[in-house]
Amino acid sequence: MTTKLTYDEAKQRVIKLREIINDYRYHYHVLDESIMSESAADSLKHELSQLEEAYPDLITPDSPTQRVAGRPLDKFTKVKHAQRMISLADVFSEDEVREWYERNQKLVPGAKFEFFTDIKMDGLACSLHYENGVLKKAVTRGDGLVGEDVTMNVRTIENVPLKLRGDNIPEKVEARGEIIIFKKDFDTLNEKQAKMGEKPFANPRNLAAGSIRQLDPKIAASRPLKFMAYDLVEPNLPTHHEAYEKLRAFGFQTSMQDNVFDNLSKVFQEIKHLGETRQNLPFNTDGMVIKINDRAIYQKLGIVGKTPRAAVAFKYPAEESTTKVRDIVISIGRTGAATPVAILDPVVVAGSTVKHASLHNADEIARLDVRIGDTVIIYKAGDIIPQVKEVLLTLRPENSKPFNYEEALKEQYPELEFERPSGEVVYRVKGETSDLILKRSLEYYASKPALNIEGLGEKNVVALVDSKLVQGIPDLYRLTVGKVASLERFAELSAKNLVDAIEKSKTAPLPKFITALGIRHVGGQTAIALANKFHSLDALSSAEEEDLLSIPDIGKIVAESILAYFADEDNLKMLSELKELGVAPTYNDTSTLPLAGKSYIISGTLEGYDREEAEDLLRNLGATVTSSVTKNTTALILGEKPGKSKLEKAEKLGIPTINADGFKELIGA
Repeated sequence: MTTKLTYDEAKQRVIKLREIINDYRYHYHVLDESIMSESAADSLKHELSQLEEAYPDLITPDSPTQRVAGRPLDKFTKVKHAQRMISLADVFSEDEVREWYERNQKLVPGAKFEFFTDIKMDGLACSLHYENGVLKKAVTRGDGLVGEDVTMNVRTIENVPLKLRGDNIPEKVEARGEIIIFKKDFDTLNEKQAKMGEKPFANPRNLAAGSIRQLDPKIAASRPLKFMAYDLVEPNLPTHHEAYEKLRAFGFQTSMQDNVFDNLSKVFQEIKHLGETRQNLPFNTDGMVIKINDRAIYQKLGIVGKTPRAAVAFKYPAEESTTKVRDIVISIGRTGAATPVAILDPVVVAGSTVKHASLHNADEIARLDVRIGDTVIIYKAGDIIPQVKEVLLTLRPENSKPFNYEEALKEQYPELEFERPSGEVVYRVKGETSDLILKRSLEYYASKPALNIEGLGEKNVVALVDSKLVQGIPDLYRLTVGKVASLERFAELSAKNLVDAIEKSKTAPLPKFITALGIRHVGGQTAIALANKFHSLDALSSAEEEDLLSIPDIGKIVAESILAYFADEDNLKMLSELKELGVAPTYNDTSTLPLAGKSYIISGTLEGYDREEAEDLLRNLGATVTSSVTKNTTALILGEKPGKSKLEKAEKLGIPTINADGFKELIGA
């Protein structure tokens, strides 16, 4: 096809092809929208390359075909910046922002400041130079005065315009920005690394910087780098806002988080807004830039040391911190997987208090060589889940011992057997399948000691799980009458009764809900003690070991079990889903109830009541119900065929006994 065109025809075709390919690139890589399919764009690129191959003198530096990586370099050339690439002073509070504002007001009396704000991206700062609209040079920040020529690497970045868009392009243009990697692209890259058995990259910022500083441009070309413009040095426009608008008109991608405000209170609102939403941005960020919008005032205020007076970077709370590992507990998730969790000295990370961090599996513990007593650096993966980054070996106690995972499993779960299936990194409960564990969890969740959901017995649980209508506890609250009625076991009425019973359980008493969670070693009485101590599930989930150990009859094993449950990512996700679905357990203060402060034991069978029902009746009146006689027992309630040992111990301690009639009188039957 290309050989049949005359030179003039080929020249015109090449110009048109470049226009449409550049337009596609701009929409796809900058605006994140597609004006044609990728295969169609590839076809056009192929045609362009064939034409350029046939007519080499038609090749220009701004052609889309010239974005490919060139030959490796021996070294980077040093380049002096025409205007210094400065960094910004950090501020960490609203008070510091006010102080910055007041200092500038004194320096420019009577000036009315307008504020330009933008998100602060975490990448490698770089300056791009264009002549007559064509990319000529890309230079790193370096020391601010002198950087390195990385043009060959930057040319491979897909969202960097090789030729600026629009008409009347100035002879010289200098745009500055950050070279970054989006979070999703970074995760995809690490997934590929894992499949190849390669070490994962540490973080997007280091990878972006390292990619640009490779002498072989092919390495940069293989990485999903992006250039995010944040400043237009030349031409010098009146305001930062106008500079951003011009950058976008030239075809540069920006954060799209820029704003202009006429007072500080609105700036503070934006700081709060970005602080709450920045985790949803596609790139990592640690702050917000605040500049005086008027560039004439900006220049007049000048520079102090290495930072401009007219701009600051508001930094959000640290995303990394150090703390001590107090214990390592193992949680058994709903699939039977054993997940280790580090119990930490509480520390604030990214604005929230962190008390535990996932250690994932035995291999991760071995890789980090994390031990009880170690000082560790922790961070929030995606600013959400606390993780251990590394151990500070120089602060390790002399008597520390490596954590033995299998011994810990035997110690914490002596009655269970575990196995590590071939090819997996996770230990699992032996002989248990995910469906079987789920069915048992649901049965217990709906049982009388727990939420007592009528109609959700063993057979109905099996039907719901086998039909895939329920694949986790939250799915119970997504059931509709129509869905349930579609199963063989149900008619319209029975389906409605079940859905109504499940709906009713949303506001069950807090002790019943705690019981229903099936936390290891936490039965009905312990659940009541926990509810009376913390009054809400949120408070319980953030409890520390000391808080738990302060409750009578809760020892280290029970405390560790509770901590492990609320440190498990699967459990936290489930509780979050339940909350979103409207599950809101209620707490009632039992301290004023008739039997508050009294402790009873039931031995034998009480006519007209099963054991669980009888215990619940006592607890509903504020009593504590235990399983063994102590000097603190108020009375032993005797039914038919009571236990001989309990009766003997009660007599020995002088504990009074109550018969079946006395029990009825006690509960006001």
